[in-house]
Amino acid sequence: MTQNSHFTYRPIGILRSPYSRRIDAPHQSTVVEGTETGGLALATLELQEWLDEKVVQDLNGFDRLWLIFAFHLSEGWKSSVKPPRGGPKRGVLATRSPHRPNSIGLSAVGLERVDGRTLYLRGVDLLDGTPVLDIKPYVPYADAFPDSRAGWIDELDAQLGRRSAPGPRKPR
Repeated sequence: MTQNSHFTYRPIGILRSPYSRRIDAPHQSTVVEGTETGGLALATLELQEWLDEKVVQDLNGFDRLWLIFAFHLSEGWKSSVKPPRGGPKRGVLATRSPHRPNSIGLSAVGLERVDGRTLYLRGVDLLDGTPVLDIKPYVPYADAFPDSRAGWIDELDAQLGRRSAPGPRKPR
């Protein structure tokens, strides 16, 4: 592989969520303070027809899924960004900004149920119409590292409280 390699991905489905604008969506799926309902958002993911229904076989029973998706409304990127929790600009790869060199995102969401090609999800922070590129099951023993350090975020947690985050932005 060379540094000039390009990849093309085909969405496996389109997410339907209550969030139509960035300012409506929480910055993280579990940070719902300030949202219209104050609860975890419900959404559906309808898989594309070209996928055999067997691809979701055995997903029922998992509490959470990783969604790998495209930030389809992101326009460009910068090497440093200002995080929504405040503080100085940070290197974009040390943040979860949607404005990235490759506009790919990762979100852990709750799985309510699977019905045919439709996945019913809770706790989403994705916009309506988001193209989902892949799904992976969340496996607690492999995916959870509660004692891990979080760099500059640990410093903010010490100042603002653990897991503090702003709710959705208000329109200007």
